[in-house]
Amino acid sequence: MPRRTPRTALDRLRTFRRLPGFLKTASVCVLIAGLLSPLTQTASAAAGATAANDYCGGRCSDIVPPGENGNATLAQILLNQVFGTQPAHAEDQLGPYAGLATGYPGLTDAKINTFFNDASFGVPSDQVASTEKPAGRSDVTIVRDKKTGVPHITGSTRYGTEFGAGYAAAEDRLWLMDVFRHVGRGRLTSFAGGAAANQGLEQQFYRNAPYTEADLQAQIDNAVAHNGARGQQALADVNAYLAGVNAYIDASDSGRYFPGEYVLTGHKDSITNAGTIEHFKVTDLVALASVIGSLFGSGGGGEVNNALSLLAAQARYGVEEGTRVWESFRERNDAEAVLTLHDGRSFPYGARPADAQGQALPDAGSVTQEPLVYDRTGSAATAAAKSTSASAARGTLSSARRGMSNALVVSGEHTASGHPIAVFGPQTGYFAPQLLMLQEIQGPGISARGASFAGLSMYVELGRGQDYSWSATTSGQDIIDTYAVELCQDDYHYLHHGTCTAMEKVEQKNAWKPTTADGTAAGSYTMRAWRTAYGPVEYRATVGGKKVAYTTLRSSYLHEADSIIGFQMLNDPDYVKGPQDFQSAAQHINYTFNWFYADSQHTAYYNSGDNPVRASGVDAEFPVWARPEYEWRNWDPATNTADYTPASAHPGSVDQDYYVSWNNKQAKDYTTASWGDGSVHRGNLLDDRVKKLVAAGGVTRTKLVQAMADAGLADLRAEDVLPELLKVVNSSPVTDPAVSAAVGKLQTWLTAGARRTETSAGSKTYAHADAIRILDAWWPLLVKAEFQPGLGDDLYAAITANLPVDEAPSAGHGPTGSHAGSSFQYGWWSYVDKDLRAVLGESVQGGLARKYCGGGSLGACRDALTGTLKQAAGLTAAQVYPGDDQCSAGDQWCADSIAQRTLGGIKHGRISWQNRPTFQQVVEYTSHR
Repeated sequence: MPRRTPRTALDRLRTFRRLPGFLKTASVCVLIAGLLSPLTQTASAAAGATAANDYCGGRCSDIVPPGENGNATLAQILLNQVFGTQPAHAEDQLGPYAGLATGYPGLTDAKINTFFNDASFGVPSDQVASTEKPAGRSDVTIVRDKKTGVPHITGSTRYGTEFGAGYAAAEDRLWLMDVFRHVGRGRLTSFAGGAAANQGLEQQFYRNAPYTEADLQAQIDNAVAHNGARGQQALADVNAYLAGVNAYIDASDSGRYFPGEYVLTGHKDSITNAGTIEHFKVTDLVALASVIGSLFGSGGGGEVNNALSLLAAQARYGVEEGTRVWESFRERNDAEAVLTLHDGRSFPYGARPADAQGQALPDAGSVTQEPLVYDRTGSAATAAAKSTSASAARGTLSSARRGMSNALVVSGEHTASGHPIAVFGPQTGYFAPQLLMLQEIQGPGISARGASFAGLSMYVELGRGQDYSWSATTSGQDIIDTYAVELCQDDYHYLHHGTCTAMEKVEQKNAWKPTTADGTAAGSYTMRAWRTAYGPVEYRATVGGKKVAYTTLRSSYLHEADSIIGFQMLNDPDYVKGPQDFQSAAQHINYTFNWFYADSQHTAYYNSGDNPVRASGVDAEFPVWARPEYEWRNWDPATNTADYTPASAHPGSVDQDYYVSWNNKQAKDYTTASWGDGSVHRGNLLDDRVKKLVAAGGVTRTKLVQAMADAGLADLRAEDVLPELLKVVNSSPVTDPAVSAAVGKLQTWLTAGARRTETSAGSKTYAHADAIRILDAWWPLLVKAEFQPGLGDDLYAAITANLPVDEAPSAGHGPTGSHAGSSFQYGWWSYVDKDLRAVLGESVQGGLARKYCGGGSLGACRDALTGTLKQAAGLTAAQVYPGDDQCSAGDQWCADSIAQRTLGGIKHGRISWQNRPTFQQVVEYTSHR
């Protein structure tokens, strides 16, 4: 008997409020009596699982908040909504995770597992909470530990092992898996209801991957056919995993302990048990993978927006000077950018060609986005303004895309033990239930523990093997290009190699019933995408008067399933025996990631992704004509395959003194698709701290965790830009009392470390609160005053569309949204830094094309800064932090706080802000096979 059931439906499912008022009290009584009975049955404790060979010596730790249990019955949901109670293991990792923010200064190696889980293989016999033989199978056992409830799956056959992995995944995340397979197909609203957030979410992903069932199946067939024995094994593993998932669905249905969300969304009846939970099939996992790949592993795109900002620059300054100004803001190869590989080697990719060929820049004012939604009825029509992917999806999974990740890895040459140390993990956002789940899998050809995305956990995707650990950060190099296809006959035919060809229309129709949880009435709409050989149509425009459609083509399009082979290799102890094997496995992953590795002797890094080989002269920053001479080399439109840059051209190394990554630039001359990879970047917060540790030597796990935690509380603007700001302000005596007082507070905060920390654990009040408030208010004002006069309104707005001005923790106006944790990835900090240093007469490598602050006059620049500083200092906390559905106006700590965004029915409390990975490992191996 599983220990409990899955969790609940999206934000709109405020479950208890859905019930009629007169039923609430009765419902609690009846449901607790009638539905809680399966929950009171406990699985019998058994002897501890036998640990496989573990070479970490007790020095491997991990954590994923809020907890391993991502499922809840209807009764548990009601108890949570009414009384705030939590199902077992639903929230037990949230407190330790949050506690590091105030506990890290006093950290010791002995205290690390106060804030993390012991990630050793196996479960000691006195820590076994339950054992289970899923579906009565004799070839697999699932053991769960008392502390976290993490499943430790041990199989004697490969099939049984994967069956157990699927069964455990469904026990922990069935509802979330179901949500994601519907998101990946663009069917979320039909499944979970028509709330604005649901509409936006499905539209966001359908626009990027409008797949048919045939497309999903073809991906599986191709992945198997092109990977020999490993491809066949992957398919067998997937089928066994799905059998486990479906066995749990059947068991939970007959036992009536399925996730309560199915009742709340009308798929099951809590009284009669009528209704069904659909079995999972192989194509469901490809739909799931397409969502994850789109969120985290598909760098690039944005060529049309780049073109619009370039045209704005050229309109302002003329073609030659405007292009120079644009390039200086783009910072595609900035000499001052922090690098993951700092050994001086060059890895050219995405460079600006000396003589660009084939560019298809739009005519001014001609660009329109291709409509996606048609035939709205009911609540879809009334909520049309809220249902765009830019707005409605924000606050749900769009924050995960911007969450990114970080890594700190130090070679044994610089550690106290002589063994490498790593602190790393993905920053995938904060959700309830979490997108990632922990597990240990031990079986023939598989030996790993770590995190996997729900529904894709046939292998550990980020974690540890017997004597090595690996992790990843989003890399963002450009694998997406925009083509201008010339139209012929009408708007739905285009020229393909000289032949007028019909676009393919792909549609998904959705309809939903009314819900009382959020007042959503019944509604429906149709999503319609037009596909070409060059990918889906994203925009329409004219180029030189010719009508074109701008299409988006990414190398991973129709290939989301391919990466399964790389993950299979990473889980195979017979394959990965050292850093070169790790790099070889990572080369089989076509998503754009930075991969990091550590064992007892070596560290390593590799940048993955299918980087297309572009035609000579093509500038990947801008749209190009859809003609053979500008296509990817040896591109086959039928399979979307092409020539890709060889592994040797990807940044990678073994045993560099240290590696850091916080989604910064990978290596010299390696261009990412991100704007703002310049002199001030979030990665500097890690690099500065780790560099000091390495220089001092004797690095320990404690010191590296402290470096990560300290960087995770730092305000990047204050640490790396505020010194220049104050230098300009103090370039003449400050006589205004209000400005003087503000400068004093900012300087005191800067001297104290420029961190956003509580006065004491749980105080919910910041030390240096006034200084933080002033900088939060000042930053957007000073950026506008510094740059808008010189750039002009149109160009300033265009560049801001490419790179938002700010991403402070409390900035709901920023790209990540409020209560999301991840901060300071996107902003104008590098521009401000370079411009102010230029105005001050200091040395700047790769400076902006012009001086902007005060038109280049130090005095005028000072006037602009002091004027906006006085304005900012005069704003009240309520004005700076206006409040939202979770916080009162003026509550600074709450405005910054992290919320676990509900994708189910269980809610969790907020935690204080910290800027760190969601899943995180701390590892130091003591020996090797």
